[in-house]
Amino acid sequence: MNILMFTNTYAPIVGGVSESVQRLKAQLQLAGHNVLVVAPRLEGQPRDEADVVRVVAVQHFNGSDFSLPVPIPGQLVEAVEAFDPDVVHSHHPFLLGDTAARVADTYGLPLIFTHHTLYEHYTHYVPGDSPLMQRFAKALATEYSHMCDEVVAPSASIRDLLLERGANASITVVASGVDVARFAAGSGKAWRERFGIPRAAYVIGHLGRLAREKNLLFLAESVGCALERLPEAHFLIVGDGDARAAMHAVAEKCGVAERVHFTGNLQGQGLVDAYHAMDVFAFASHSETQGMVIAEAMATGLPVVAVDAPGVREMVADERNGFLLANDDVEAMAEALVLLNDVERRRPMTAAARRMAADVDEARCAERCLSVYRRAVAVGGPYTHADEGGWDRVRARLGAEWRMLRHRGRLLKHIMQAEWDQERPAWWPGRREKASELPPK
Repeated sequence: MNILMFTNTYAPIVGGVSESVQRLKAQLQLAGHNVLVVAPRLEGQPRDEADVVRVVAVQHFNGSDFSLPVPIPGQLVEAVEAFDPDVVHSHHPFLLGDTAARVADTYGLPLIFTHHTLYEHYTHYVPGDSPLMQRFAKALATEYSHMCDEVVAPSASIRDLLLERGANASITVVASGVDVARFAAGSGKAWRERFGIPRAAYVIGHLGRLAREKNLLFLAESVGCALERLPEAHFLIVGDGDARAAMHAVAEKCGVAERVHFTGNLQGQGLVDAYHAMDVFAFASHSETQGMVIAEAMATGLPVVAVDAPGVREMVADERNGFLLANDDVEAMAEALVLLNDVERRRPMTAAARRMAADVDEARCAERCLSVYRRAVAVGGPYTHADEGGWDRVRARLGAEWRMLRHRGRLLKHIMQAEWDQERPAWWPGRREKASELPPK
């Protein structure tokens, strides 16, 4: 099968979506399939990428780690037609996601969309962030799903959330896989030595982008409280970002800064070994659709202490492979981390964590994704516009643009309706409010 993927984030960007796309691509290729990825042009990207097409992009958009692709109509025609895809897989509902929809429509191909991200948690990267922008982000992904033949949700809770929002009901749960064997094999000795952490010391760890949407100040305060109660414990943080300075400030306020260590961004075996330098993994984000780092930590054998959120609750079973906290309670997270200082308490959780990780091994997940592709291709049939020319080709492209305009129209209608529902008075007919909000007679 020839699989054409579109993603707004890709190597060398470090992040969940970028890693997920790269891992899926690698597994599909190992299984004998051809994959072509369309991604933004990025600083520091590999020089030779036979199976990646790069498009022009604005680097570090609005001061973030992300680059903004600038899709130019027609620039991908030769590459797409030479590749002759069987299916199009979009990993975003905008920018190159729009290009994916146009390509699928133009060539009569099935379109698959993976809803990797809860986009409403990322609107602070866009100028003019507001509740309206958050509603727009939700509507954008919801309406985009209706342009697709199949939708992939990384977890059951995200599937349920999408259905609640009125998304396309053709949803299959396929987790973003991890290489379980790779993460199981490592040594944390070098990292402990580098930061002067005793071999027997208890190490709380975290890995990910140090960004605002990851709820890191709450995490830093919770771990800081735990370190105050455990004078020999340390906190190892893998990753980098704008929240780093604020996390360090929290550690200083708690008087534990000398036991809080930042490694910066890591890849390859260095990243695996950093996991092995930890004894437990702490996670506080509400913005995940799965939390791929949780799967990585569990593959390493780490119990996880996390806040209940979509995508997280599928992985963390309370008191079995870690602790799942009901809300952002600093005392509760600190207490859970202190409890796991006990090696005997951690031991059964370590075994349970590895069993959970085995279910999201990347080879298994790639095969589940292939099943989605096959179903979409079987329903849509083998027909493609790729061999047509002249007026038929022009008509197909015009049809794709018309469908995109209809998508934008539905999106605008969705937003206007949401705004009206927010602004009209409680007594207005049709507003779904509680009786207690109605004005007194």
